[in-house]
Amino acid sequence: MNDGGRGVTDVLTVTDLKRSFVQGDVTIEVLRGVDLTVGAGEIVALVGPSGSGKSTMLQAVGLLEGGFQGSIRIAGEEAAQLDSDGRTRVRRDALGFVYQFHHLLPDFSAAENVVLPALIRGGTRAEAQARAETLLTALGLGHRLSHRPSQLSGGEQQRVAVARALANRPKLVLADEPTGNLDEHTADIVLGEFLRLVRGEGSAALVATHNERLAAKMDRVVRLHEGRVSVVS
Repeated sequence: MNDGGRGVTDVLTVTDLKRSFVQGDVTIEVLRGVDLTVGAGEIVALVGPSGSGKSTMLQAVGLLEGGFQGSIRIAGEEAAQLDSDGRTRVRRDALGFVYQFHHLLPDFSAAENVVLPALIRGGTRAEAQARAETLLTALGLGHRLSHRPSQLSGGEQQRVAVARALANRPKLVLADEPTGNLDEHTADIVLGEFLRLVRGEGSAALVATHNERLAAKMDRVVRLHEGRVSVVS
């Protein structure tokens, strides 16, 4: 990353990342040696066609599965050296996740869904509640705090998911097609709010998307092709 001489550190450094799967007698190489950095406060779009390895990349970087080769450094810590407890700690303390489908807990209100990560981390309920209300209000949901997911529109549900991802002030947010389940108009609104809030929080983000128009709104675009980074712009 070119930081203009400001000395910005990299929140994520991926070096020679490889991931393959065995199906019967066939080995499928999904990631074939990916190198990537994401600087502090930078929002990077990860684009590529279906099957290019975007989701596999995010799963590896998010420490959601093992089996990869290479180096993944998150906030300066080498993930390859961590045991299960260590990976859980990094996910809890340094990472936030937004998926195509919101995965909200249906029996919890919008605020309760956002409160939960902070409670798991060991925060007080009062602090977690205040943080949830601040985030949801910033996303235009201050009047919907007590509503359950079934009472919210698709765009509102995804806004709650964004707030939940930022609840613990992560250094890096990983988003996998975060607007892929929304219509174009709603997707534009939600992505705009996502970018504004992530930047306002000072977090970095790596956003997988096939939507070139949305990718162009981010700080930098990285293209995956056949398991390798082919173009960085």
